[in-house]
Amino acid sequence: MKIIVLGAGVVGVATAFFLREHGHEVTVVEQEQQVGARTSRANGGQISVSGAEPWSNPGVPRHVLGWLGRHDAPLRLQLRADPRQWAWGLRFLRECWPWRNARNMREIVSLGLYSRQMLHDLRERRGVHYDAQRRGILHLYTEPRALDAAARCTRRMQEFGCERRVVDVEEALRIEPALRAMRHSLVGATFTEHDESGDAHAFTRALAQHCARDGVRLALGQTVTAMRRRGDAIECLETTAPDGSFERMRADAYVLAGGCWSAPLARGVGLRLPVYPIKGYSVTLPVADASAAWSVSLTDEEHKLVFSRLGDRLRVAGTAELGGWTRELDERRCAAMVERVAALFPGAADTSRASHWTGLRPMTPGNVPVIGRSPLRNLYLNTGHGSLGWTLACGSAAALASLIGGRRPQVSFAFTGV
Repeated sequence: MKIIVLGAGVVGVATAFFLREHGHEVTVVEQEQQVGARTSRANGGQISVSGAEPWSNPGVPRHVLGWLGRHDAPLRLQLRADPRQWAWGLRFLRECWPWRNARNMREIVSLGLYSRQMLHDLRERRGVHYDAQRRGILHLYTEPRALDAAARCTRRMQEFGCERRVVDVEEALRIEPALRAMRHSLVGATFTEHDESGDAHAFTRALAQHCARDGVRLALGQTVTAMRRRGDAIECLETTAPDGSFERMRADAYVLAGGCWSAPLARGVGLRLPVYPIKGYSVTLPVADASAAWSVSLTDEEHKLVFSRLGDRLRVAGTAELGGWTRELDERRCAAMVERVAALFPGAADTSRASHWTGLRPMTPGNVPVIGRSPLRNLYLNTGHGSLGWTLACGSAAALASLIGGRRPQVSFAFTGV
């Protein structure tokens, strides 16, 4: 088939790659002049099945009340006169019920395990390089109550197949000696040995090069102004180039993989996707002292920050703002992240050369991505991956390629429309 993929982030490029491997003629349409230029640009870098606990969990409503009004809150609400924001928020609260949370976690773990294996297979077959660190992920806890809750979550993840386990302080320090500065505040951790980290942007660019060599057309700098519907199918895309030229693009099938921007495009053809932008931040710093810097990827649960090592760079990412489509930087947020690095890892980073970034995560209320057939017979969906886009990209792409080809995906997941 001739297939057009809308979006050239890590999810869209991975989708194009697997579709091409299945023998389809593939075009990727992207507004930016480069692949991975938006949400995949400078994310946390974790490939984290252990991060599968949905944000919408039973403890969140209580925490949100305490976070109201705090500029440094892990989740900050900036309420707007936007009915879609309010509707999304109400659905988010509904997903916090324990039984819904458990169901969502099961779906994410299943897809995450499959995706991690697909990434390994792809890396071995194609030799893709992206500053990969295969040392596991440590989740760090400074409060006994939080560690107890993590232990309960860990047992549930183990039931679903994730190898996450609880470790004491001494074992955490053996796994990552750079944590020595926080020995006295640490009460324990969880460790997931087969999780890993890497540069999602570098991966996306490298995979796009393989796509191009395999015959995928990368139509960069093309803004999709509309999807045109005829009956129960997409008839064409309308796009404009930077020089103002107009084009209608037609295919046998279309894949909506544009992250947050999938939702407004879908509305144009009568579909309502439960995807809303949640702004996240990252800081990238040069390594100043390698002996003081971390190598194992970390998650600081108290501050909801993730730490990854990308060669001679250190990446810290996190926080969340429910506030619409703005990507404006809050300097206080950035400064707090740099201060946290200096407090936990004294001398590790050159904080004077920190570079800051924001991106919009495409979140669903339950954190489960929207993957599969849409109600329109030639439109497929691969969006809503939230903070786990890098983790779930290869699995969701491989599974969707199987679905489009009429094959049963090798993963248990609640595909939409199936």
